[in-house]
Amino acid sequence: MKAVHFGAGNIGRGFVGLLLHEGGYELVFSDVSASLVEAINSASSYTVHEVGEGGVDKEVTGFRAIDSSVDAEALVDEIATADVVTTAVGPTILKFVAPHIVAGLALRDPSLPPLQIMACENAIGATDQLREHVVELAGESWDALASRAVFANTAVDRIVPAQSGGGVDVTVEPFYEWAIERPPFGDTPPNIPGAHFVDDLEPYIERKLFTVNTGHATTAYFGAQAGIDRISDALSNHEIAAKVEAALEETSALLVEKHELDADVQGEYRATILRRFRNAALPDTVWRVGRQPLRKLSRHERFVGPAAEAVDRGLPVDALVSAMAAALEFSDAEDAQAVDLQRMLRELDAETFTAEVTGLDVEHPLYARIVEIVSARKAALPA
Repeated sequence: MKAVHFGAGNIGRGFVGLLLHEGGYELVFSDVSASLVEAINSASSYTVHEVGEGGVDKEVTGFRAIDSSVDAEALVDEIATADVVTTAVGPTILKFVAPHIVAGLALRDPSLPPLQIMACENAIGATDQLREHVVELAGESWDALASRAVFANTAVDRIVPAQSGGGVDVTVEPFYEWAIERPPFGDTPPNIPGAHFVDDLEPYIERKLFTVNTGHATTAYFGAQAGIDRISDALSNHEIAAKVEAALEETSALLVEKHELDADVQGEYRATILRRFRNAALPDTVWRVGRQPLRKLSRHERFVGPAAEAVDRGLPVDALVSAMAAALEFSDAEDAQAVDLQRMLRELDAETFTAEVTGLDVEHPLYARIVEIVSARKAALPA
């Protein structure tokens, strides 16, 4: 069995690639970083170091890497004979993955089982997005290619911080969750130990996005606001911890009402997430977690998404709005979106900024709440 994975970074090696290896797949990583590809191809194995309570070291073997920017033909040949294709590249990069998949499907022997494709991204319906790109690129030839692939959405969860020390080893937390849509695969799902297959993925995706991602980003923005560097240290601050817990209580109320989740079970899940963030052995920073604030403040992301639905249902959102206000202060010269965020705050009026960044309609009840915090942030900016 063979799996092609787009994105040979820390998540690709330390989470998706690890589980695929444990499932018996030969791993082919695809990346555009020549130095990373060279480092992977120079290694016969790498180690995933789980740090924190219950963590162990796990060795990964049987892999190679291709630089897709200079050797697309080799990558397409690998896709044509693969069993599984996965991604961990970020939702905005999926459109660049699609051409390779289309080309691989065109070369694929029609007698082979369908290629099983899963986008493992922090986004709702990421695999659907990838499929749309593939179908659009294939055009009229899609009818002939459609039977050669199946697409399944997934929800993935593992904290993989920025790494230090170089090399291809990866440090991660012990916890992970990989939920995958069952129906697209019929009776032949991929063999991924530790993953679980579900009939309805939406509750899993939203529980993860609106608990893990909302909580993580909230911690990062309040931590940065307080001048704290590490995520675990930020949650050691009682005031910040209370603000994060309040935001997650609001998202939990939405999840319980919308998906009919058990409130006690969701409360336990929320507590587990906060314990994970407090893992002092994990060298995670507010700067890594807080990066790309414009994306995180967009319409269907971790703040505006749950807050808009909560308002529509008459649920409280004060803590989520406060978290968004903290996000507006996020400033990091090394993050392009953080730089753009501060520029837009200076250049745009509050109404235009709110509409462009959040995607909210002016008639939506959350719109005015966000205009208010944007106005306050603009007023606090130095002249």
